[in-house]
Amino acid sequence: MWLINSSVGRKFIMALTGACLVLFVTFHCLMNSVAILWPAAYNTICEILGANWYALVASAGLGLLFVIHIIYAVMLTIQNRQARGNVRYEINRRPQGVEWSSKNMFVLGVVILAFLIVHLIQFWAKMQLAEIRGVEGAIPPAAGTLFISEAFSCIWTPIVYIIGFIALWFHMNHGFWSMFQSIGWDSTVWIPRLKKISCWWTSIVIALFIIQACVFTVKARSGFYLSDSELREQYKEMLAPMMEKEYGKEIVLFLEMTPYEQASMRLRSEYQSLKSQLESPMAKDQLKQDPQLAEQIEKRLRALECADAMFSYIEKNDPKKAEVNPMMMTQPVM
Repeated sequence: MWLINSSVGRKFIMALTGACLVLFVTFHCLMNSVAILWPAAYNTICEILGANWYALVASAGLGLLFVIHIIYAVMLTIQNRQARGNVRYEINRRPQGVEWSSKNMFVLGVVILAFLIVHLIQFWAKMQLAEIRGVEGAIPPAAGTLFISEAFSCIWTPIVYIIGFIALWFHMNHGFWSMFQSIGWDSTVWIPRLKKISCWWTSIVIALFIIQACVFTVKARSGFYLSDSELREQYKEMLAPMMEKEYGKEIVLFLEMTPYEQASMRLRSEYQSLKSQLESPMAKDQLKQDPQLAEQIEKRLRALECADAMFSYIEKNDPKKAEVNPMMMTQPVM
């Protein structure tokens, strides 16, 4: 096929996948802007884009685009080097009129790939992938702002991101207009116009990304995502789907109607109470005699343990954190 075997076909595939990735980067930038303007709405978007079938199809399609783009980039780089032979060693300086980024697109791509891997580890692996695997940690998969807090509390995160964004600026700035050239739209009239559009578009998107990284860092290190009352209410309600399996609809109503501080105190008290009850010799003997009851209690304990872990994570640096009230140890939630 000419798309695979010919240089023009390979450049066409590079242009097509590159265009799709530019659109995704722009969408991702707008989505991150929601996290700044309305953090609670950002969490709602994260919940919608969880492990639903349409989100999984989109993620798989996006991953395929990245893989194809990388494979064809490697193929074109090898092809160009083979065509030049040893001539490249005789060139001591960049030819006039040739952009620096055009000569280093592959290197820029490697830097962006490394940055992407870090980003996937910090967010996708802990959100959508964790939901697919059914892994329940201290942070619910839909709590995007908590993952922002966790990632940008690290001093190295904004540094890595800004380096990645700078590489992305050079890569996109050249790739944006050159993809039109690759498909034959290379008139002397339109190429200068496309270069200007490319520069403006890329500069606005990357500037927004850098601003977002700075804002996320300031808010994360100030504890905003852990202490904001609206976000706390949202985090609390994220426990409902997980706990409904073991406690029924009553727990959903409890989480919806009970303020965060009271819900935290009651659920953490319930966890401590149930855990201490199960440590008694009488309870252990009873559970040995009734395996079905033991399984049910174990599931409830795991659900409460996840709730306790989330509340502890949110309140770990809060001077006004909810403490377990001994008077409530004998008052179960349900």
